[in-house]
Amino acid sequence: MQGRIRSGRTKAERRAALLAGYRPLPGARDEFVDAEGAVRPHWEPFLQEWCALSQDELLQRFGLADRHVHDTGVSYRVHGDIDERDPSAGERPWPLSHVPLVIPGAEWQTIAAGVAQRAQLLSTLLDDIYGPGEIVAKDLLPAAVVSGSPDYLRPLHGAPGGGTLQLYAADLGRGPDGRWWVLQDRAQAPSGTGYALENRLALTRAFPDMFRSMNIERLAAFFQSFRAGLVARSKRIEPRICLLTPGPLNESYFEQAYLARYLGFLLVEGGDLLMREGRVHVRTIAGLKRADVIWRRIDGDFADPLELNAQSALGVAGLVEAVREGNVHIANGLGSGVVEARALMGFLPAVARQLLGEELILPNIATWWCGQRREREAVLDRLDEMSIAPAFRSAGGGLDTGPVLAGDLPASEREALRARIAARGMDYVGQEIVRLSTMPVFQNGRLEPHPMTLRVFAAATPDGWKVMPGGFCRISDEPDARAVSLRNGVRSSDVWVTADAPVEPLTLLPTPDRIAIRRITGTLPSRAADNLFWLGRYLERCEATLRLVRALLGRLIDSDPAPGRSGTVRRLGDLLVAWGSAQRGRSQSPATQAYSALYSLDDYGSAAASVREARRTASVIRERLSVDAWRLFGDLQSQLTPKEGRKPSEGEAYEIADRALKTLAAFSGLSQENMVRGAGWRFLDIGRRLERGVGTCRFARQFAENDASVDSLDALLDLTDSQITYRSRYLLGASLQPVLDLVMLDPYNPRSVAFQIERLEAEIADLPSLTEDGMLEAPRRLILRLAADCRTAEASRLDRTSILLFEQLLMGISSAIADRYFLQNSGPEGSRLTGIA
Repeated sequence: MQGRIRSGRTKAERRAALLAGYRPLPGARDEFVDAEGAVRPHWEPFLQEWCALSQDELLQRFGLADRHVHDTGVSYRVHGDIDERDPSAGERPWPLSHVPLVIPGAEWQTIAAGVAQRAQLLSTLLDDIYGPGEIVAKDLLPAAVVSGSPDYLRPLHGAPGGGTLQLYAADLGRGPDGRWWVLQDRAQAPSGTGYALENRLALTRAFPDMFRSMNIERLAAFFQSFRAGLVARSKRIEPRICLLTPGPLNESYFEQAYLARYLGFLLVEGGDLLMREGRVHVRTIAGLKRADVIWRRIDGDFADPLELNAQSALGVAGLVEAVREGNVHIANGLGSGVVEARALMGFLPAVARQLLGEELILPNIATWWCGQRREREAVLDRLDEMSIAPAFRSAGGGLDTGPVLAGDLPASEREALRARIAARGMDYVGQEIVRLSTMPVFQNGRLEPHPMTLRVFAAATPDGWKVMPGGFCRISDEPDARAVSLRNGVRSSDVWVTADAPVEPLTLLPTPDRIAIRRITGTLPSRAADNLFWLGRYLERCEATLRLVRALLGRLIDSDPAPGRSGTVRRLGDLLVAWGSAQRGRSQSPATQAYSALYSLDDYGSAAASVREARRTASVIRERLSVDAWRLFGDLQSQLTPKEGRKPSEGEAYEIADRALKTLAAFSGLSQENMVRGAGWRFLDIGRRLERGVGTCRFARQFAENDASVDSLDALLDLTDSQITYRSRYLLGASLQPVLDLVMLDPYNPRSVAFQIERLEAEIADLPSLTEDGMLEAPRRLILRLAADCRTAEASRLDRTSILLFEQLLMGISSAIADRYFLQNSGPEGSRLTGIA
């Protein structure tokens, strides 16, 4: 039995099963096997490792990778999948393929050299386009290819850094002759570096031994160099680098949040930034803080509504002026998207000879711009053999979604396209149809060939262009895909570049002699503080609803009801209605109200709706939350999603509410034990304390009236999780004044109003102050008044009116915090911004 793996098959049998029926697609080169069907030598180590694993072991390894993708929330969004009420609703799990593309180091050197050369060419060309314009003047490039592009931003002409490239990506395909060809340039705001890193982490988790034994090049050095390149562009030694995102509804928002956290950048939206005195600043809870470098992930023309696209709500008014004055560096430079135009590709070989004195290492696919008469006629003569694509972004003509194969169109559509090209040729290019190479995908228990493209990244650094030793593949499920985009039916995989010797592990951490010790993680943007505050409130609101549901259902299933039980059940149902968690009506029994309070997304106060809002809020600050925290949101949503076809019994619903409360307790423990006590944690906790204090006041007003029954007071103790404490102190049953003292005034009870007020007083005292006139700001002033009232209150004097006053003061503090820290520049206090740094 030696030589047999645990499934009973030998390695040879496993190999035969994996390769059964593997045949390259007709006319295409295969990355895995050669023309005779023999496995290429650099794939042999990979195949040998796979053959040592049984089918069950392979699936188990795949499960590790898939769980990593799921647990970390790796996702993307297809354009149009938008639900503004719940940004996570349109997110799709990242389509990871479990087989990497293996490329030998010697071959990769050619690819890397070609990508670096192309990045340098386009960077130099951008300098010329926004500078002297010699390439156009020498007729090497038609002026219309530049001025006709919507990505050419005339206000940036002559500005320092106009169009500068910092990060470049090339989409490559390999033709049947074995050569790599550039399918498209990405210079506007290239995406994918974060997904490449996540692909690597997922597959490394699945095959750690294989990753080490095959000497795979690591990616950390690339990100280290990219960050160093951005730092070098700043005029300050310790610059503030921001990643400007379009927001959580963007197709690749997960990647943007992930990269901001990984690289230590500040994730900001346009509304977080403000132009003041020729410089760009971040709105933070401590005033305006200078932004030195902005890595943008929005299109250049959306960056400044003042001088560029006036309809943009994503940019910063005055940003172009700050660029002109050299006070901020934008990566990639505004206007860099002009070199993405397909119309440019046919001219690049001549431009490369002029600017670099070199031939292109990686050629373009053959491209004819139809803005020239001879080229247009050539395209029309061979239309059935061509791929027709927009010459520029948003070119119109029905091709906004990408290239079309003219020969595959119905005759009427093909003739309509011919007419549009003849009438306005400058909007179109014709390109040679390239049959892409194929790579293996594990499907149906064996390996199958699928067409693929490769995206490779290059970063500008102080030492020249640095190419990521890898990237990511996009793999089509179609057997004859001649253009691959990330839509339905397309997968992504890691790229493994092999080395001849073991690869030294690298990290993004600085060397010990260069670490600047600090205990605060940096400035907190007002938007992030706002969302952390409301995240705390939504989670606490969800907990309060779940406690109401559990208290109600517990009394419905109790076989030995206490006196006054019916009145308590009615009050619990009434509170759910007042809470916005359930509907009132004759058909609404207490059990029905409890189910609605658990599951209904139409009732804004339900537990499910609160979790949805919490996750929506968390998605905006994703870079500030740990993987464990994000996983808990998924668990909560799963627990509060009803199972189709079956309504749970009252006892089952009770258990569901109980489990959800335990998950919330896990999040609370995570925030209390794992989050650094910085400003972010403080706002999260302030939101929780305010919401808990308000909720407890409402519970007390509902269940602690002067004539409250014992069961009603027991419900109040249940809702405030204070039963054990009360029973350990008092031998008698629930009595009004001791209960009120415990839940309202006892500073030692972590569920009491007094405890929340004490925590709020301490945390608000630590928040930054914008004024230096010696006067207390509104949040501090209000919390001091409330703390004094609470410390001097007596349980015997508490009634509905005095409890309502506590509740109103807590709400007043919430409004004061929002006015002071979340709505800067909107009021008299917000206008007195000081401490610009």
